[in-house]
This record gives sequence, structure tokens and C-alpha cells, in this order.
Amino acid sequence: MIHNNEFNHFRFSASTWIVPTFMLLFVWFVFYADNLFHLHLNEHGILPRTAFGLQGVFFSPFLHGDINHIASNSLPLFILTTALIYFYREVSLKVLVFGILLSGIITWIIGRESYHIGASSLIYVLVSFIFFKGMMTQYYRLMALSLVVVVLYGGMIWYIFPEVDNAISWEGHLAGLVTGFVFAVKFKTPDYVKDIQYDWEKPDFNPQEDPFMRRFDDNGNFVNLPKPEEIEVINEELVSQPIQYVYVFKEKNEDELEQ
Repeated sequence: MIHNNEFNHFRFSASTWIVPTFMLLFVWFVFYADNLFHLHLNEHGILPRTAFGLQGVFFSPFLHGDINHIASNSLPLFILTTALIYFYREVSLKVLVFGILLSGIITWIIGRESYHIGASSLIYVLVSFIFFKGMMTQYYRLMALSLVVVVLYGGMIWYIFPEVDNAISWEGHLAGLVTGFVFAVKFKTPDYVKDIQYDWEKPDFNPQEDPFMRRFDDNGNFVNLPKPEEIEVINEELVSQPIQYVYVFKEKNEDELEQ
């Protein structure tokens, strides 16, 4: 059964798949156009601490070096963006746009003197945000999503450290991880609380006052039904109660009296 709050917050719409699909198609279009026309777009990536390289803050997530690079980023980008929009619709646009900008600026500040390109920094933003935000909400659906993210992408944590692979931008990965954590703390999301349907779900529920719960002992065993003597006492109390009769007098009209 879907509760009202869950229905309002978690719903599938066209934007849930259109936005990730458009992003993925655009990334591949740029990659093929770059290779087909030899545009050398990688030179528009982030070049740390240079005025020219600052443009890469906007362009780098859409630029990739080779087919292996773009292929390894495509599936995580699509899955995580879809999950973000479905579960965090209210803040999804801010996470995507500001995630690209902030992670790019951090990379521009701390990065090595080389061009930093690829959607991996945005992917780290999404992994970090979804994981930390889900744990902070303490809501079972979002915590389950956090665990799924850990299972699928937990191994990515090693690539935020230097010297693990000099061919990758560990600075961009670290920037994305930090950015996602900051967003998880700063961006407010709705209070995901299930609708209360039963008395035992209420905060002030007292099992000692509930007739059904009193049928269980301290070990959780069902207590026997009342003894026959107890039932007789109850019946006697019911019988001893006085019975009241109420008479309603109806006046006859003249026609009825003549008859």
C-alpha cells in the first residue's frame, strides 16, 4: 500500500527518464562530434588555476577522452540521475546544476596542472548526495537506496586518493564527494513520514492500556482466556443491572374512538 506522503514525494513522471536520457545523448553527441570533426574539445576542460581553464567548470562533465572513458561513465550517470529525480525531485535540479559548478571550482583550485574532463565528478556528487542524504533522513526507503548505492558504487571510494591511478582525476572525484556531502547537509528535503494507520503507530501508544496487547505476557506469550468464574462474575454484574422500561402513550383521534 502506498501512503499519501510517499505518493506525493515518490512518483514516476516523464522527467524521471527524459532528463537522464537527454544528458546521456548529449554527452555521446559531443563525444562523436569531437572525434568526427577533430574539434579537440578536451582543451576546454578544467585547467587548474588558469583563467582560460575556468571555462572547464561548465564544459568538463560533457567531455571525454576515449570510448572507454565515456562508456564507464554512461551507465552510472543515467542510473544515478534517474534515482535522484525520482527520490529527490524537489532538489534534483539544484544538485545537478550546482553540483557541476561547485565540484568544478574545487577541482580548478586543487587539481594538477592538466586538463580535467569527464562526468565522473558529477557521478561522485550524485553518489555522495544520495548516500549521505538517505542516511540523514532515517527514512527506510531512502536508507535502502543508500545501501544500494554503496553496494553498486562503494568501490569508487578508492579513486579519491592520489597515486591510485595517475590517469584519472582523483581531484575531481574528491571534489564531487565533498560537494555531494555538503549538499546533503544543506539542501532541505520533505519530512518523509509514513501516514499513521493504526493505534500502535502513534507516539503516545501505551500497550498496557490496549485490550489486545494486555493478552500477552512479558515473554510475548498469549495469555489464557479468563477463567469461567471470572466470566460468571461478569455475567452477574450485567444481570444485576436494573432494567428500565419506557412507555410511550399515544392519544387516539376521534375516528378511532368512534370505532
